[in-house]
Amino acid sequence: MSASSFNDEKGGSSSVGEPEYGHDPASGGIFSSDYKRHDDLKEMLDSNKDSLKLEAMKRIVAMIARGKNASDLFPAVVKNVACKNIEVKKLVYVYLVRYAEEQQDLALLSISTFQRGLKDPNQLIRASALRVLSSIRVTIIVPIMMLAIKEAASDMSPYVRKTAAHAIPKLYSLDPEQKDQLIEVIEKLLADKTTLVAGSVVMAFEEVCPERIDLIHKNYRKLCNLLIDVEEWGQVVIINMLTRYARTQFLNPNINESLLEEGGSGEKTFYGSDEDEEEDEEEKEKKAEAAAMAKRKPYVMDPDHRLLLRNTKPLLQSRNAAVVMAVAQLYFHLAPKAEVGVIAKALVRLLRSHSEVQYVVLQNVATMTIKRRGMFEPYLKSFYIRSTDPTQIKVLKLEVLTNLANETNISTILREFQTYIKSMDKDFVAATIQAIGRCATNIGEVRDTCLNGLVQLLSNRDELVVAESVVVIKKLLQMQPEKHSDIIKHMAKLTDNIQVPMARASILWLIGEYCEHVPKIAPDVLRKMAKSFTNEEDIVKLQIINLAAKLYLTNSKQTKLLTQYVLNLAKYDQNYDIRDRARFIRQLIVPTEKSGALSKYAKKLFLALKPAPVLESPFKDRDHFQLGSLSHLLNAKAGGYQELPDWPEAAPDPSVRNVEVKESVLLGDWREVPEWTKCSSREKRKEKKVEKPFYSDSEGESGPTESADSGNEEEERKPERKSKQSKSDSESESDEEDESESESSPSESEDSESETEKICLETRREHLISLSESKPPSKPVKKENKKEKKEMSLLDLDDSSVIVHLLVCPQTIAPSSALKSYELLHRITGEGLSVEYCFSRQPFSPDANMVAVQMQFTNNATSDAKNLHIEDMKLQSGMRVKEFPEIELLPAGETATAVMGIDFCDSTQACRRPVTHTRKFFVSIQPPVGELMRPVFLTENEFKKEQGQLMGMNEITEKLTLDVNCRNEHTIVLRVTTAANLGRVPCGSDKEFAGRTVTSSSLVLVTVATKEEGAAQLTVNCEKMVIGTMLVKDILLALTQ
Repeated sequence: MSASSFNDEKGGSSSVGEPEYGHDPASGGIFSSDYKRHDDLKEMLDSNKDSLKLEAMKRIVAMIARGKNASDLFPAVVKNVACKNIEVKKLVYVYLVRYAEEQQDLALLSISTFQRGLKDPNQLIRASALRVLSSIRVTIIVPIMMLAIKEAASDMSPYVRKTAAHAIPKLYSLDPEQKDQLIEVIEKLLADKTTLVAGSVVMAFEEVCPERIDLIHKNYRKLCNLLIDVEEWGQVVIINMLTRYARTQFLNPNINESLLEEGGSGEKTFYGSDEDEEEDEEEKEKKAEAAAMAKRKPYVMDPDHRLLLRNTKPLLQSRNAAVVMAVAQLYFHLAPKAEVGVIAKALVRLLRSHSEVQYVVLQNVATMTIKRRGMFEPYLKSFYIRSTDPTQIKVLKLEVLTNLANETNISTILREFQTYIKSMDKDFVAATIQAIGRCATNIGEVRDTCLNGLVQLLSNRDELVVAESVVVIKKLLQMQPEKHSDIIKHMAKLTDNIQVPMARASILWLIGEYCEHVPKIAPDVLRKMAKSFTNEEDIVKLQIINLAAKLYLTNSKQTKLLTQYVLNLAKYDQNYDIRDRARFIRQLIVPTEKSGALSKYAKKLFLALKPAPVLESPFKDRDHFQLGSLSHLLNAKAGGYQELPDWPEAAPDPSVRNVEVKESVLLGDWREVPEWTKCSSREKRKEKKVEKPFYSDSEGESGPTESADSGNEEEERKPERKSKQSKSDSESESDEEDESESESSPSESEDSESETEKICLETRREHLISLSESKPPSKPVKKENKKEKKEMSLLDLDDSSVIVHLLVCPQTIAPSSALKSYELLHRITGEGLSVEYCFSRQPFSPDANMVAVQMQFTNNATSDAKNLHIEDMKLQSGMRVKEFPEIELLPAGETATAVMGIDFCDSTQACRRPVTHTRKFFVSIQPPVGELMRPVFLTENEFKKEQGQLMGMNEITEKLTLDVNCRNEHTIVLRVTTAANLGRVPCGSDKEFAGRTVTSSSLVLVTVATKEEGAAQLTVNCEKMVIGTMLVKDILLALTQ
């Protein structure tokens, strides 16, 4: 294939059959019937050059991500599944996951290759092979899939074990008969101690065997402790599962309160007779029993119940709305009444999110406010309605405001409602009028005020407003009709104007029901209605018949003929309901020889006292669904929904959750050390007797020993550690954990630059995963070996065909404070153009020897800025600059970002360059010494070995007294890594950090040894003494301020 056709990917090719727009096969040409449109990709895939294959696969995956159909390329792609190039192989697997189900026959031809892939030394290939295998939905290969899942469940890589957990539900849906074998695998994976696997295996448990609660007993405490470090979607699944588990294993923390409430509620039933004031003896007995039980058995919370509540509470600060919602429902269903209030603030925070999130949160808040109104009362103003809110959000906020209304805040809420009635949104206005009616029903003090307000609305020009007001007034008048005969008369006059059927029917019902209060007006209304009977809606006709019957019984002299006329009209109506009603009423109220015994009681039947309607919230009975679930949202049981169990009457045996702690640890077992504990010193690690060569010699994978989270080292001694510290500590050590779970393939062992890469496992429940290979360096990096190299990345689409982006993560923690911005050009000096820059600490892909500098241009002027660029100029010896592409246009008030690379030659000398748009501005970029390095991963043994070679003049030691706010491990680590771009050495006895200078790859080692009362010793070992001296000053400043 010619180079020109390959390079012409973005350009226009004028060959026959090409679509007129969108020359790239991955972009336009949706309606093109060109059968040759993918020929260039097929040629590239058949090429002997890996670079062409890689380019073709990238374009194909881009097509899939944009929603284009690339299934016709399946034969050409599947041939490359055995390709030696690791990058091509990964992308081929991504493609196959997407299309294996559609092209099952072709996929089956390559099944032997997938099976070989399961034995590949690279964890990413093993995982991808399993994912493709589980995507082939053919029952013939069920035994092969079963075997593959079992093997993957015992894999040393937690990423492969996670993929095995994802494959379990797929196999179960294909062949439910495999359930027993799959449960064995789930049981094995539930015992896994890595955070990466936890969420996925609980999801598999929920899909396959949610009833097997016995599998959770032994893993309950482990799941609670791991929860804060599990990825977000895993947290949601685990929390929902643990909510149901807790409802079966612990007692109701509010049991005494609920018993007293049940016993103490002396309210009469709604239909109870007023004369009968005697209470049943049974009720009295129940009250006495409840009170006695409450006194006899004081509730003591199970420690495991407390553990769950304590470990989920920090997640209320999560950035993910689903996690916050999951914790909120857990607290609502499981926490003592006094502790539930903590969720209110977190849920109110979510109301600042997107409208979709608001909708779900408000649905749940509306349910919560019925039972636990008090916890949301302080946040009343957060539920006020904005004009920009969508109608469904407005209605839900109205619901919450109505639920929160009480004697103290009702005046404020009614003032808000008065404003809402003026809205242009008619559905919202109708909902507001209904809300006013509910407030009037619930709070007797404001009933008259609300009624008068609604009567004033009857003169509104909008017919829908008037109609809704009539319906609500009708319900309110039923409570005290004798006081409001004037309002009934006023409403009778509205029958000439109001055309909305529901409103007309409501007025007629009111007049008929209380015809004795308006004896002169009622017959006249019937006369008017009889005239228009044939043109009325069915609901109105039924009420006209009822009105006629009631007037016949109370005032037969005036209305006898009218009633007969209406009944005759109804007798021949098209609607059979109306015909039947007419016949029934005629027999009941007009006595004849044939009429039965019922006609004697006609008056009692029609004019019996009717109870006033109770205006209830539509969310009243929704809390029997688990909050946050789809079933709760729909108020109907959705497929796959699991009922929330009732609390047990007696507490089950808590000893089922006890786990025997084994003192001896099997050598080479990947489950040997719990990931949430940490060997905090070398001595402790030696005591554990863990054989490290087991991992490092075979595949370059580090075991969980290295990946342990140092922030949780006091887990056993201090179970009630601060949530904030726990969260931050887990972040600060997450990179070592990820590093330990990576492995390198033999194909890239030649290039030692891989030390600057790491695995970034950011899983979102089968969403985006970006991984890059890493291998700890055995020798110092030589400058001549540094060549441009693209990062190894696996786009893990799993089964959801999500749009993905390549992601490369820095190998160290990057605290937000690390990205400090510096002013490069002030807007006054720059005549309206202001420029700020920061050191992003990301690898600069065009040249690994350069420091990436992110620049932000802001045009504060009134006119557009054009042709923004940095001009060439002679630099200090050795210094190099890679300019950013010219910004052709920056409109007024807009901001643009660009990234440039600068090789500072391991010097803090300023780089001076002119920025040009309408004229030149000379600017100067001076790097802090900490930004001239990049982090490297070293084990503690490697660190000590390298430190021993950098003694004497290469070592600088300073004693210092730590700042009072900087005496815990997490803060020290955060301040050091903020001051310098270094990586943390895991499991060190002191706080140890390692890095290399960007240009010369000189090793930089930092040790902070803490002593009593804030005393500490800072040691920096560096080949370059100048850099070492400057770094000591910067770190001293960071730790003492």
